[in-house]
Amino acid sequence: MLEADVNADFTVIGAGFAGMSAAMNLLKLKPDARVVLLEANRVAEGPAGRNSGFMIDLPHDLTSTDYSTTQENDLQQITLNRHAIKFAKEIAEEFNISEEAFKISGKVNGARGEKAVKHNIEYAEHLKQLGEPFQMLDAGEMKALTGSNFYRSGLYTPGTAMLQPALYIRSIAEALGNRIGIFERSPVISIDKAQGKWIAKTPSGSVTAPTMILATNGHIESFGHFKRRLVHIMLYASMTRALTSQEDEATGVARWGITPSDPSGTTVRKISGTGGVRIITRNRVTYSPCLQVNDAVTEKMGRTHDQSFQKRYPHLGNVEQEYRWSGRLCLSRNGVSAFGEVEPGLFSACCQNGLGTARGTLSGMAATEQAVLGETDLVKTFLAQEKPKKLPPAPLDSIGATALMKWEEWKAREEL
Repeated sequence: MLEADVNADFTVIGAGFAGMSAAMNLLKLKPDARVVLLEANRVAEGPAGRNSGFMIDLPHDLTSTDYSTTQENDLQQITLNRHAIKFAKEIAEEFNISEEAFKISGKVNGARGEKAVKHNIEYAEHLKQLGEPFQMLDAGEMKALTGSNFYRSGLYTPGTAMLQPALYIRSIAEALGNRIGIFERSPVISIDKAQGKWIAKTPSGSVTAPTMILATNGHIESFGHFKRRLVHIMLYASMTRALTSQEDEATGVARWGITPSDPSGTTVRKISGTGGVRIITRNRVTYSPCLQVNDAVTEKMGRTHDQSFQKRYPHLGNVEQEYRWSGRLCLSRNGVSAFGEVEPGLFSACCQNGLGTARGTLSGMAATEQAVLGETDLVKTFLAQEKPKKLPPAPLDSIGATALMKWEEWKAREEL
């Protein structure tokens, strides 16, 4: 906790993927710089530690039926995503982060219904045109991978890095602890500018620096920027208790990750590590402009996870879900980031559009490059984007977003 008034060369607010990547890149670009990182909670307690841990290299547009857009845009996104994965891989190697926390092992788009199977076929054709490797899996191969008869087909691509996100972020924080000032439980309650420097105030102290990077994703609006331009939603997940050895054998190979062929379907992942062997199930979404959700909603969504697990593993009826949680996600209507120098010396690396591991890493890197080096190639790519589009007035935004999400979930009901 920050309990003093300190001076620095750079202040980074937010210790997620964007904030940690910004801090790491600052040390690469300015090895002698005094960097202070402020986190409102404990490191990795927020959205950074609550995602499913897929750092995806290929096109993954959540607003598309098959994740892809135009060939030109997708080729650019692949290049950027792989740049982020390379950066993360170098961090993992430098700090000797375990393979449990970071490993490039690929993922599978799973499909059950006819429409989802067609999505996989169309996506495979798109990947062929892009010159990207893939492997189509039939029902038997999906059963061998997951231990489940649920899936009719799968599309395997090798470039995704799988993370234990909380462990990854915490490992970086531990490694950086003796090189920068990291202050947990230090929420920034205001930012002001005086004599050319930015002052971040917390309940018990402050940090003054000429350059500040806001790596707060949707909370960028809390600091007065991109107001009414960002869509805030909540995603929900559940995790089983540790599986027995027999249950482990009944759920396929040691580790795997399934994203749904239809973006509104269910993400399922098997993990194996310090917490034992477990299955994570993620689906359902709610529009949450207040950036919060109560426990009753999380519990309600968890009942869908119970049903999704039972659909896949009816023979494991005694496996209960031990943990349930929600996590914030920030989108823009036109799929662009909230990026750039919003005021002199104040940089935004926010709005990751559901791709927080990869795009958060990229935006943190880009914000520091803009602050230190100016318009690098990476920075130019971000600056070439449109600004996030304005939202409809309330309550039309809530009505429209909720109706659209429910409609998409209904269409993807076979994949839930």
